[in-house]
Amino acid sequence: MKSVIPFFLALTLFCCRPDADRIQSENPFIVNLNEPIDYKRVTARHLEAYARITLENSVSAVNKIAGGSQPTFDHTFVAFDDLFNEMGKAMNNCYMLYWVSTDSLTRARGLAGYQMLDSLSNQIKSDKGLFRTMKLFSESDEYGKLKGHRKKLVDDLIDLFERSGVNLGPEKLERFKSLNAEITDLTTQYSINMNTANLVLKLSEPESEGLPENFKASYAAGEHEYEIPVIPATRGPVMNNAANESVRREFQMKYYSRGADKNMNILDQLIRKRYEIGQLMGHTSYAGYKLKPKMAGDPQRVWDFVNDLVDNARPKAIRDHKKLKAFRNKITGLEADEPVNPWDISYYRNQLLKKEFQVDHEKVREFLPMEKCLEGMMHIYQQLLGYEFRKVEHPSVWHQEVEMYEVYKDDTLRGRFYLDLYPRPNKESWFYGVGLNSGKLKEQGYEVPVNMLLGNFTRPTDQMPSLLSHSELNTLFHEFGHIMDGISYRGEFAFQSDSKSDFVEAMSQIFENWIWDYEILSSFAHHYETGEILPKATFDNMLDAKNVTSGLSAISSLRLCTYDMMIYDRYDPENPVNTDALWRNIDTDLGIVRQYVEGTHPQACWIHINTHPVYYYGYLWSEVYAQDMFTLFEKNGLLDQETGVRYRDLILANGSQRDIVEAVEEFLGRPSDNKAYIKSLGLE
Repeated sequence: MKSVIPFFLALTLFCCRPDADRIQSENPFIVNLNEPIDYKRVTARHLEAYARITLENSVSAVNKIAGGSQPTFDHTFVAFDDLFNEMGKAMNNCYMLYWVSTDSLTRARGLAGYQMLDSLSNQIKSDKGLFRTMKLFSESDEYGKLKGHRKKLVDDLIDLFERSGVNLGPEKLERFKSLNAEITDLTTQYSINMNTANLVLKLSEPESEGLPENFKASYAAGEHEYEIPVIPATRGPVMNNAANESVRREFQMKYYSRGADKNMNILDQLIRKRYEIGQLMGHTSYAGYKLKPKMAGDPQRVWDFVNDLVDNARPKAIRDHKKLKAFRNKITGLEADEPVNPWDISYYRNQLLKKEFQVDHEKVREFLPMEKCLEGMMHIYQQLLGYEFRKVEHPSVWHQEVEMYEVYKDDTLRGRFYLDLYPRPNKESWFYGVGLNSGKLKEQGYEVPVNMLLGNFTRPTDQMPSLLSHSELNTLFHEFGHIMDGISYRGEFAFQSDSKSDFVEAMSQIFENWIWDYEILSSFAHHYETGEILPKATFDNMLDAKNVTSGLSAISSLRLCTYDMMIYDRYDPENPVNTDALWRNIDTDLGIVRQYVEGTHPQACWIHINTHPVYYYGYLWSEVYAQDMFTLFEKNGLLDQETGVRYRDLILANGSQRDIVEAVEEFLGRPSDNKAYIKSLGLE
């Protein structure tokens, strides 16, 4: 096998220091089995050294695997999974600290370490010597005797190498590697541009009319003046409540222009380079290449899925828009037939909820203090999944606000998770369930999964706790679902810890249903000052209003799915797409309401088409499975532990050890369908 060491020798030099051995010997990342990382002690030099030693060990492991005379399952595939696991932990920690560290040098070293290891990962997955070793094993008698998840590991790894360009000729393979390296650099810069835009909405007291008082207090910048950062955490409070239309419009203009001065060009490059990858790999589009290993399989299946949902949602969306337009005219005294402006949709929906359904989400927020929500949510997950969460007092973490928990089942440690819930300068601004360690069987025992919830919820103040909207509570339940998905994996191999990427959201979406049950919600929805339980009448009104604009919401999601698919499946290099014009074209084709605002560039600050291309349809694809699986909990009881444990063991613990469709059908006792999903939107 041609060694990969020379290619990466130069990359290791950036972190070589005379005292590197000493730094390594005291490195907080070097821990015993299931010992937590001492994050409080981590410095940029520790992270740098950790990435370097992981690179060196990985190169050595690859050479050892490929250099064996006769491949065996243990020496080839188990060894590769060990390599995959160690690289994964290092890459995850590097990128996580790039996202959350308060130290600029640590963030820089985290990003550099991640990029170095990502480059090595791409090099390894297209290494012809290693691939020949795997293929040789697949032709052996030992392979013929493999069954179940072990045979699947071999097949899936060979498929991964083939999708990583290993069968390409030398020139095409080098071009494939070069394109992937360039894409990594571009996506990183895109994210930096988006997260460091630092746009601010400055308001006077009259301009702040309608905004919640506690929200205003958080962003006071002098007497009767406010400076509101234009970030995801502030979007809902402003767009739902600002009484001044010009304020809503200005926020929307700024929000959908974050990083646009640089990211528009970056996105054009990404589209072009990803198209070239699709061509190199024998597909007519990048979407064709990207979809092959997913449940959907090919672009046409996605288009059929999206178009069918558009047909189902369009009539309701049209009715929703007419209702909003009539309501706007009623409260403004106008008799206008113009569509509702894009920056007004959330506001008039919120006013409609208040006036016609008696639902004031800012009042509801008072019943949802973060601490009570966390307590209630954790009780539900523990009851359902048969776990016990134990909070670690005085944990070693990267910021004093971060909390750490250990997860036990029958007094056996099953995992660990961290909660980093509030925004701060230079922190990644979105919401994620972040995997740090996949979980796998090792010689010393089982290495448990480790996950982290990265959030940007409303920050508490000296006068008031963090108060969640019902929508933010939904996000909390959703992201914690990702945490439980990761924690629940119980497999022999780290490589099999992830499910299909167009199914993975289902395991979070299903848990959103629990906050729409009054008995569940009222168990922890208590007023932050009085302790009063959320009134049943208020909840009933919320339930009645749940689908008031579900058609418009569905179309908004489908619009994003369509955009994602258009740029990655319908790209024509002879006639490159104008990514602004595409919004206009999609709005016209959908024929419901114009959502694009001239002068904005939503595609320049949209994480999915940057780092998760050909993914957005997966939210809806997953939702179909989530709602179908939820029917079993509706039947057996929302806190029925027997059903929850079956769900844990058949679905969450599975990863990709067995076909997910088979696992879902075993859980349901029947083939899955979309009836529950259509019903959940009020479209039946």
